[in-house]
Amino acid sequence: MIPTVVLVGRPNVGKSTLFNRLTKSRDALVADLPGLTRDRHYGRGVGASQPYLVVDTGGFEPNTDSGILKAMAVQTLLALDEADVIIFLVDGRQGATPQDMEIANRLRRTKCPVLLAVNKTEGMNKAVVSAEFHELGLGDPLSISSAHGEGVKDIIDLALESFQVVEAEPELDQTGDRVPKVAIVGRPNVGKSTLVNALLGEERVIAFDEPGTTRDSISIDLEKNGKHYTLIDTAGVRKRGRVLEAVEKFSVIKTIQSIEEANVVILVVDAQEGITEQDAHVAAYILDAGRALVVAINKWDGLKEEERDWVKREIDRKLMFLDFAEFHYISALRKKGLPELFKSVDIAFKAAFAKLSTPQLTRVLIDAVQQHQPPISKGIRPKLRYAHQGGSNPPIVVIHGNHVDGVKDAYTRFLEKTFRRTFQLSGTPLRVQYKQGSNPFAEDEDKRKPGEGIVSMRRRKTAHRAELKAKKEVDDKDRSAKKR
Repeated sequence: MIPTVVLVGRPNVGKSTLFNRLTKSRDALVADLPGLTRDRHYGRGVGASQPYLVVDTGGFEPNTDSGILKAMAVQTLLALDEADVIIFLVDGRQGATPQDMEIANRLRRTKCPVLLAVNKTEGMNKAVVSAEFHELGLGDPLSISSAHGEGVKDIIDLALESFQVVEAEPELDQTGDRVPKVAIVGRPNVGKSTLVNALLGEERVIAFDEPGTTRDSISIDLEKNGKHYTLIDTAGVRKRGRVLEAVEKFSVIKTIQSIEEANVVILVVDAQEGITEQDAHVAAYILDAGRALVVAINKWDGLKEEERDWVKREIDRKLMFLDFAEFHYISALRKKGLPELFKSVDIAFKAAFAKLSTPQLTRVLIDAVQQHQPPISKGIRPKLRYAHQGGSNPPIVVIHGNHVDGVKDAYTRFLEKTFRRTFQLSGTPLRVQYKQGSNPFAEDEDKRKPGEGIVSMRRRKTAHRAELKAKKEVDDKDRSAKKR
């Protein structure tokens, strides 16, 4: 087993900065704001003698008994139960606080080793700064700087020294296939975190009746029906005009990055609020990113029959451009409709990485052109000759031909639907790209005189070559005569 190192401390002591330092990433949001991190955030540590897992936690306030702070404390306690080693971070510039003492009292009751890290000690006398933290009763304090990397390698080597070296686990499932990355996105408070918890069967992320509860993108491994997945819970995406706080702007950026990194996206929509313009904007961004898509209409169980009919009409009107995606009507809270949802995820993932042979694509293209030829553009009808696959996730079909720059957008959509229907590519967008064929007479075109046709130009060149040949024969005869 890979050892798990859990980072614990009160808010704003530098846990997320240390997490990013240990994982050599920017996965955790970092800002000078207490309580920024709320959920458990897992990552693979690098730069040590062996692989290990790092867990970033929210600011720990063990005596809180209500609200979002209590939910954060529950998440931290769950992380402590999974820990093999705990690194307790304190702020060397603020000194020991009563809240540090409360956390230390709680950590002394754990059965795994605890290392006390005095953070933010760069440029200070480390012996003097760490002296007062002996009163916490957790052994000798170790001075580090998460931001500058001072002492970080020493403390992680100390944390892992008692563990046997293990090999890193491959990021493949039991069949040797790629592990699908599934991002769950949508507006704030539509039930994304509730859906994640329902799929996992545990309270893995904080689901709170308050918009904007999730601030960071949280990656979670899931095994379902013998298959491995990576779920990504994301922050809600508001309208651009309503994104005021800097932290929320970073949360939206992380959500967009998660969409780009995902293989399949589950767009969660609140059925009780109906289909909003923001739902359509988020769906359009997923489509622009080319990601496979499954739409989950959440909170369906709370609607009456006439309200359900109205929502379906709104879907047909506002999300008509998602005709390739499967729609599922679910209740994340009551765990209804989830098996069918993940069947569509599997189908969409398979379609996104489908292998399309060149002969089959070309035959489908020829049949489509015979059925409906591309419209004439600027007096010339585009000639589409053959097609091949140019990429996956999303599938890209490259079509070669002449005058392809004149192909209309409507005809391109016709070809996209034809390819998707023929190859049964459900759940993924498909892109068609064109490549202009080379002109075999391009060199002749360059040598033509103004107003001269191809045939006339060739006759002129033939006559010129004959003239040169005759002149060469005369010159050869003259040279022979002189030699005699």
